[in-house]
Amino acid sequence: MAEPQPQKRAPLAERAPGQPDTVVQVGPVAFGGPRVVLIGGPCAVETRTQILETARHAAEAGAAMLRGGAWKPRTSPYDFQGLGAEGLALLAEARRATGLPVVTEVLDPRDVAAVAEAADMLQIGSRSVQNFPLLREAGQSGRPVLLKRGMMTTVEEWLNAAEHVLAAGGRDLVFCERGIRTFEPALRNTLDLGSVAVLKERTHLPVIVDPSHAAGSARFVKALALAAVAAGADGLLVETHCTPTDARSDAGQSLDAAAFADLAQACRAVARAVGRDL
Repeated sequence: MAEPQPQKRAPLAERAPGQPDTVVQVGPVAFGGPRVVLIGGPCAVETRTQILETARHAAEAGAAMLRGGAWKPRTSPYDFQGLGAEGLALLAEARRATGLPVVTEVLDPRDVAAVAEAADMLQIGSRSVQNFPLLREAGQSGRPVLLKRGMMTTVEEWLNAAEHVLAAGGRDLVFCERGIRTFEPALRNTLDLGSVAVLKERTHLPVIVDPSHAAGSARFVKALALAAVAAGADGLLVETHCTPTDARSDAGQSLDAAAFADLAQACRAVARAVGRDL
């Protein structure tokens, strides 16, 4: 008699025997299919000129989606916190100008409805990965969810965070590895590409990588992005800014237009080498 299988702790997020990969659709963009999805944009929406110019150069380089923070969780309360609702309106204008679907972070359960109305995908940031009321509200929003890994979150905790979204009714979720805090201070965070391999086995949902927050420095972003594509990531979330030196958030890790285009071209070559495209 076969031994009973242990009950899954995250039955909606974990892969059932023989279950194929789930493709998450965000407008015309498919996560988990043959194409590696490149998402580009600034850490924060700052001005109309900045977001429109950055969106255009991201689109020209081959980005499939636009990222940008309307609300920004900052360690210091005195740092730039984002434009809020004004930022959402500017992201919507950038989408109209470029055709790129928009992903932006939501911090407060009370803002989920407004963000879901303006954006094509809701991002749950690393600081919010265990904000369970926010996870449940995002799961009920009707929008796909991009779930970042917390800076000290285990894979098991990350899977269970996803389960909160899925159990609330969400069905379209993408995991995003962005590095974890370790003893090593050479980079801002330690990029755990092993988590990509583990999640690709344990879950049926797509997994992407944010090399910008892992690197913390623009000169290392490309190398981490290339490694992520080679490791099987379904997409990249990369910070780019029309004038990085003027960025009000994460200036040091933001790529200018030329560096972003170079990253896209290099990652496209790696994607093709592993049987995919970008």
